[in-house]
Amino acid sequence: MNGQRIKVLIADDQTILAEGIKSVLETDVEIEVTGIASDGFDALEKIKENVPDVVLMDIRMPNMNGVVATQRVKAEYPEIKVVILTTFDDSDYILNAINYGASGYLLKDIGGAALIDAVKNAYAGDTILPAKIAKRIADAAKTVSSDREIKLKRAFSLSDREVEIALMMYEGFTNRQITSALRISEGTVRNYISAIYIKTGSENRATFTEALKKVL
Repeated sequence: MNGQRIKVLIADDQTILAEGIKSVLETDVEIEVTGIASDGFDALEKIKENVPDVVLMDIRMPNMNGVVATQRVKAEYPEIKVVILTTFDDSDYILNAINYGASGYLLKDIGGAALIDAVKNAYAGDTILPAKIAKRIADAAKTVSSDREIKLKRAFSLSDREVEIALMMYEGFTNRQITSALRISEGTVRNYISAIYIKTGSENRATFTEALKKVL
């Protein structure tokens, strides 16, 4: 830690619960709670005043919920680790928050020692997912992925390999990264991309991305 404590902001509209979390975290000398926010708007204001390392973000809050707040925080402060803290093991919320850059998800029934470990692990760059909901997350992610593949096949009549490469392009992979990930030659990748451009009616990456946005 080099003598520096992990700065944590708690965003939760249930004051008693937030104070309890604060008390637990502050039993560890390596953690400093910089404040408690009552909703997403309040969290963004408090972050401006004192940028934390980790935000423990409740999902269900008035005015601005935790998913929207996570999106805003990660857009403005990508270095902050956001951990979703909630009583609701809802895979849609979890998946959305993680897609926006959350470092993971904790249920509020977590024990004190486990909570402290989770904050430290998130700060270190780990993804925090309780075992009992990790499978649900994976299943939801697979469903999203297969839905996208089906949409692309229907819209543009792409082959399985073309779908795979098209999605990688859409996610921002370069030709070289695609070559490395799929272990095929760069020339082969270029040939696939040419075919994908023809089928999607695109001239370049920009028009290709726009074409896919209309479908996905």
